[in-house]
Amino acid sequence: MRKIKTALISVSNKNKLKPLLNILKKNKIKIISSGGTYKEIKKLKFNCLEVSKFTNSPEILNGRVKTLHPKIHAGILNIRNKKSHKMDLKSQNFENIDLVIVNFYPFEKILKVTKNNKKIVENIDIGGPSMVRSAAKNYNDVTVITSLNQYDELISELKKNNGSTSLGFRIKMSRLAFTETAYYDSIVSNYFNKITNIDFPKKKIISSNLIERLRYGENPHQKGALYSRNTLTNIKQIQGKQLSYNNYSDIFTALKITKSLPQNIGTTIIKHGNPCGVSIKKKHLESYMSALACDPISAFGGVISCNYKITKKIASVLSKLFTEVIIANGFHKDAIKILRTKKNLRLIDASYYASSENYNYLSSDDEILVQSGDIQKFNNRDFKVVSKKKPNPKQMKDLIFAFNICRFVKSNAIVIATNETTTGIGSGQPSRLDSCQIAIDKMKKFMSIDSNLVAASDAFFPFVDGIEKLVQAGVSAIIQPYGSIRDKEIIKFANQTDTVLVFSKTRHFRH
Repeated sequence: MRKIKTALISVSNKNKLKPLLNILKKNKIKIISSGGTYKEIKKLKFNCLEVSKFTNSPEILNGRVKTLHPKIHAGILNIRNKKSHKMDLKSQNFENIDLVIVNFYPFEKILKVTKNNKKIVENIDIGGPSMVRSAAKNYNDVTVITSLNQYDELISELKKNNGSTSLGFRIKMSRLAFTETAYYDSIVSNYFNKITNIDFPKKKIISSNLIERLRYGENPHQKGALYSRNTLTNIKQIQGKQLSYNNYSDIFTALKITKSLPQNIGTTIIKHGNPCGVSIKKKHLESYMSALACDPISAFGGVISCNYKITKKIASVLSKLFTEVIIANGFHKDAIKILRTKKNLRLIDASYYASSENYNYLSSDDEILVQSGDIQKFNNRDFKVVSKKKPNPKQMKDLIFAFNICRFVKSNAIVIATNETTTGIGSGQPSRLDSCQIAIDKMKKFMSIDSNLVAASDAFFPFVDGIEKLVQAGVSAIIQPYGSIRDKEIIKFANQTDTVLVFSKTRHFRH
């Protein structure tokens, strides 16, 4: 146990101070403070000694230097039972500081409200993290508190131990303190990387907050958790069982696709990380029914993502299919009543979800692969018609639609579509030819063959056999990235079969 006699409080967020000050007063703990915190404590009618009087040194540089003083850090860092440290403090007339309560300037919050570099830099806290690190290092003798969420625990600890803290409590708070300073510094570091256009610095720091501990990972023997750069995700679960690791994985895939579609239009159905049906027909119910028709067997037990608000009519139809998750841009009250009859069904409101251009991460053991996102919107300028036969406007729309969906399908990926609706999807095959066959088989199994079929490939066809198989299945227009040594053979075949062929300037593997 360590008795607390002197506490230093310097907080940016001054909420919830009164209960804390009450327990300090009850235990006759001397309080030192500075700046706005000192004024707040005095306003609450508690005794407090200003830092400048404690150190006999004024605040200078417009408050940049307040607590950066030997009397502060020596009082925190000295080892209480070390003779030389005791002698040093005595010779300087310094005293112990047993409790440090600090929360930092709101740097992360400032980034969200301004792009003014001067304001941002002024909100980089120096003194706060310095004191926290000193106190956390000396946890054997000093207690450090870095969050409002820890106040109740501190109050309980002081009540239980008559104004003292246990070693276990101090170690826990030290661990949390070093995490807090590391997180804070990572936000600052990443800000400077951003403004200096450094995408891949020599040392990459990934900062995120724990959102939820999951029941398990992909499988029951694996542990799992969800982290976010924010303190909350920008999706909201409004009903159903706790989301699993696999649920979240499918949800994020669904949302990437859904938010690439026209605003408030389109339905996406996901199963095991792949789309098994997508449609952007303007009538919402029709888009759902069309997406479902692409592969109704795979849709069973999948994730349905609607880029629109769910009405009572749509909910009645959705409720007929067993599904794990339904995502939408909100739900009408009558729709929720219908869907709540399925207690385990998870309903996700993604009204405020927006795809960002931040980096994607893939880890393996001690290694992390990092890359920028693949979410740019396509338009006609991204493509070049290379066949003699030119696509009509409807074909071009279908081709761009299919190519957009294709980039969200595991490679090798083939998407067959018509009327801005998928009709066959082939995914995740080592052979592009096999993906073509799967897409064709799916189409023939569930859809009536349309005379206006188009197909998209996420990468170039290395041989003519893939494009030949699609043409034989009734595809009249194909879109693919260029870059094969056999591009000329592909173009020649397209011209011989009167097939529209469009080349993309970009490739879109997804592994």
